[in-house]
Amino acid sequence: MKTKRFIAGAVCPSCGMMDSVRMFRSETERDYRECVECGFTDVMEVDPKLEGELPEARIVREENILEDHTDVIRFVDASSSDKH
Repeated sequence: MKTKRFIAGAVCPSCGMMDSVRMFRSETERDYRECVECGFTDVMEVDPKLEGELPEARIVREENILEDHTDVIRFVDASSSDKH
């Protein structure tokens, strides 16, 4: 019996559902993926090439935006100003 494992975060290329794709290895040592929602199946490529835009992920990371300017801070030793 072949073990089928879900691919976390994977999006079905046919129906677009996330977390519905699982993969398994056949007796011929080929890797397959299938969608449990729409029934889509295909052979997974050994060396896949990225085409088009990436699908939107569940977790959206916000970029840290740095300010365009820098303020200069000058430290003054209060004890040295009393001597003058």
